[in-house]
Amino acid sequence: MAAGHGHEHGHEHGHGHGKMELPDYRQWKIEGTPLETVQKKLAARGLRDPWARNEAWRYMGGFAGNITFPSVILKGFKWGFAAFVVALGAEYFLDSQNGDKKHH
Repeated sequence: MAAGHGHEHGHEHGHGHGKMELPDYRQWKIEGTPLETVQKKLAARGLRDPWARNEAWRYMGGFAGNITFPSVILKGFKWGFAAFVVALGAEYFLDSQNGDKKHH
């Protein structure tokens, strides 16, 4: 196959994708998270988890919210209720359409 015809496998494929930028690993800290406690317990045994920082994101930002029983039970309630109302309205509408046909 001649060069420039179709299936080249270079780094740039012409799809507008640039180099992916990864976040700086130093932004994730285990201090003040449950991971710090784990590291201390491991250190008491002469061990260390070198990958603990990879899990630190779970305890920072929007992921760090407290999980409570009501939050688990009510998760998705808003969208579920909206879907219920739409389904109920559709059922009512379709039933009224069928009711009109039965009476004529």
